[in-house]
Amino acid sequence: MNLKVKEIFYSLQGEGGRQGEVSIFVRLSGCNLKCDFCDTDFSGGETMELSQILSVIRQHPCRWIIWTGGEPALQLTDEAVTFFKREGYRQAIESNGYFPLPDLLDYTTVSPKGKPDYAKAVNPSVDEVRLPINKGDAIPGFERLPKAKYYFLSPVFRDDALATKENINYCVEQIMQKPDWRLSMQIHKLINIE
Repeated sequence: MNLKVKEIFYSLQGEGGRQGEVSIFVRLSGCNLKCDFCDTDFSGGETMELSQILSVIRQHPCRWIIWTGGEPALQLTDEAVTFFKREGYRQAIESNGYFPLPDLLDYTTVSPKGKPDYAKAVNPSVDEVRLPINKGDAIPGFERLPKAKYYFLSPVFRDDALATKENINYCVEQIMQKPDWRLSMQIHKLINIE
């Protein structure tokens, strides 16, 4: 089995419920969306066999893989997840929720874009929902989202520092009014690591 991989890197998880945990990120190529705030180059990449990916990730002492993209659910299958489980890796995914997620993952994050209702129908239960938020965005009720352990509002970071600050302030205001939400900051951007 092959996957088209944009990059593999070792870093801290910068956001969400596993924030601060060391992980091996496997960024898969391609996405079904074109979000105006996306900060990721997921085009191109190299087709790799699972054994080649394993050879790269074995260079790191960590046993957590985060499948990310683009949209990793365009490629990732139970077969691939099983392969890495047999090698002793725990696995998480960061998905926009448009596609069903493999069943054997250890931690699932869905980050619906635009109208979030689609994600609940496709993936009714996940570990966390993380919504990218710009100032003025409507905050959906939990009934419109997959059932999750954690619900995060994540301010969109822009090239314009003032716009980023406004997004952060807006998220904080919303959480103060709707305290079942949590704030997820992109600490990897704040401390300038990959």
